[in-house]
Amino acid sequence: MAVLRKEKPALRAGDFPHVPPTIGVSVSLPPLVEPADELTVDEVRRYSRHLIIPDVGMEGQKRLKNAKVLCVGAGGLGSPALMYLAAAGVGTLGIVEFDEVDESNLQRQIIHSQADIGRPKAESAKDTVLGINPHAQVNLHVERLDSSNVMELFAQYDLIVDGTDNFATRYLVNDACVLLNKPYVWGSIYRFDGQASVFWSEHGPCYRCLYPEPPPPGMVPSCAEGGVLGVLCASVGSIQVTEAIKVLAGIGDPLVGRLMIYDALEMSYRQVKVRKDPDCAVCGPNATVTELIDYEAFCGVVSDEAQEAAAGSTITPKQLKEWLDDGESVDVIDVREPNEYEIVSIPGARLIPKNEFLMGTALQDLPQDKKIVLHCKTGVRSAEVLAVLKNAGFSDAVHVGGGVIGWVNQIEPDKPVY
Repeated sequence: MAVLRKEKPALRAGDFPHVPPTIGVSVSLPPLVEPADELTVDEVRRYSRHLIIPDVGMEGQKRLKNAKVLCVGAGGLGSPALMYLAAAGVGTLGIVEFDEVDESNLQRQIIHSQADIGRPKAESAKDTVLGINPHAQVNLHVERLDSSNVMELFAQYDLIVDGTDNFATRYLVNDACVLLNKPYVWGSIYRFDGQASVFWSEHGPCYRCLYPEPPPPGMVPSCAEGGVLGVLCASVGSIQVTEAIKVLAGIGDPLVGRLMIYDALEMSYRQVKVRKDPDCAVCGPNATVTELIDYEAFCGVVSDEAQEAAAGSTITPKQLKEWLDDGESVDVIDVREPNEYEIVSIPGARLIPKNEFLMGTALQDLPQDKKIVLHCKTGVRSAEVLAVLKNAGFSDAVHVGGGVIGWVNQIEPDKPVY
């Protein structure tokens, strides 16, 4: 889940529901998998630095060899996770990923290279993994994870590593793991902040115990909207792999019942305890979620108010271009953030970030004699702002479906996109 950064202070235990402001207690767990029969001579040489660690040793390395780990996503978190899981000697790695490599991925998704642009991420990731460790068995699942396939996929693996960046998939992963009694390692990144934990309903809380409900649509910006420091992926992804190794081999004290909070700007790591919620909808004794649900509807990519406002009030980039060329009296307003506006903008658009509309401060400066045309990156944020304007009496306001990305694709293809 994305972390909203405040100026000061940074994240606190009190910022999270169901999280008391106490340091979490450690919980030792038995090994998740049985050891493999043996290590080959080549494997002994490869993993020698593990074998001489008393807590890992031959037994622990055999468990890693026998383990089956599924990584959901081969992006920012999935990149370091897959690479270090392979290097550590996890015998079977699954990759669920349907996207293709884009140039904007390369700043943080280090499993891919310039030569991979346009390739399926799953295939690119597999090549890198096998380049690191040819002993690994890599299973590709080039498909979008959803309620129709998640149970079958997860059932094939011992442990899930969640590298997703959207709320719907996070709740889907959590609920499937609870229903299958699978542990999973969760991570989240946004700008300079990261979080990580291990959710295993048999031994502690699940993701819903920490976040019972998703935030309102558009309230928390995604990494695509707010950005992320590339190296933050390595910091949080390496924590996820560390926790995966501990759970698989049964060593140390995994982050079950604890939330790790990382602030890269202050270079601080803090923990808070996460208690199992007795009223949790999926892992509580009186669970109301006993099967998978419609997660897109549950999380709401766009709120009902925004969808209603956008109905009949959405124009295309080409329509906007025609209005501008014809000299129509319009006020084109970009509701993105200043850094986004600096990268690319629609000619003549003025910047008023979405939050100023939500706070109400922008309404008094809007013209009454011009048609207001809103846009953002893709159309989600502008639809939310459109709902605010409709409620404020600007009944003829519209927004641009597809946003500035649609404008670039249709009108100015030589401009950069992000």
